[in-house]
Amino acid sequence: MGKRKRNSQAETPNSLLPQKRHYRQRAHANPFSDHNLDYPAAPDAIAWDTHYPAFAGTGKTPEFADVGCGFGGLLIALAPLFPETLMLGMEIRVQVSQYVQDRIAALRTTTKSTEETPSSSGPYQNVSIVRANAMKFFPNYFPKHTLSAIFFLFPDPHFKSRKHKARIISPTLLAEYAYALRPGGIVYTITDVLDLHEWMKTHLENFPLFEPVDEETLRAEGKGPILDAVRQSTEEGKKVERNNGDKWLACFRRIEVQREQA
Repeated sequence: MGKRKRNSQAETPNSLLPQKRHYRQRAHANPFSDHNLDYPAAPDAIAWDTHYPAFAGTGKTPEFADVGCGFGGLLIALAPLFPETLMLGMEIRVQVSQYVQDRIAALRTTTKSTEETPSSSGPYQNVSIVRANAMKFFPNYFPKHTLSAIFFLFPDPHFKSRKHKARIISPTLLAEYAYALRPGGIVYTITDVLDLHEWMKTHLENFPLFEPVDEETLRAEGKGPILDAVRQSTEEGKKVERNNGDKWLACFRRIEVQREQA
């Protein structure tokens, strides 16, 4: 009787990517809990070269910040579109942040470069993630006026009134976002909860350093690919589409307010 041939198949790039089922965790985390996280004392204490080794020595720092990045859909969608722009995801849940970290590492290894760029050695070298509580330590990561985009995609709605203080948009937090966002930079928000949409929109409208900007204007400025990714790339956004739900988008531009001379 002849030997049975071993059914061996070469590993494909997709087989090397992490599987979400191994990283499942609760949909949301309490931002006021002590999560035993280590934070940098200041942005200049961060060794960004370890996050973006292909950009080591360039002095570059993140320009896009995805707050509550979830499983990293937006980051992965935008990274190839803006290969010279550093992007950072912030996620508080340990399993989810580990998934994104593993996903980025796998994509860097398995994805072949389609074109040579001057400072990167391959795709997805410009994207990274930190496990962090942005509500408490956002300024610890970003110096003044260094970001050109901040994303809040399908954040926890915290439906109960007593939980509204845990929402990611508030007057206090908007001051921190405005500090890190350069004039002309954009805040992108999207949700499938109308009440939360109105909450975020109203707070941003009432904050003196932000002004609303419509989708048509942003597309005319060349930001159409970003808007498309905001709508379509996240796990939450795809779930809303499958359920034929509504998505509420609101974008705001950081403005510079001239101080009156004494």
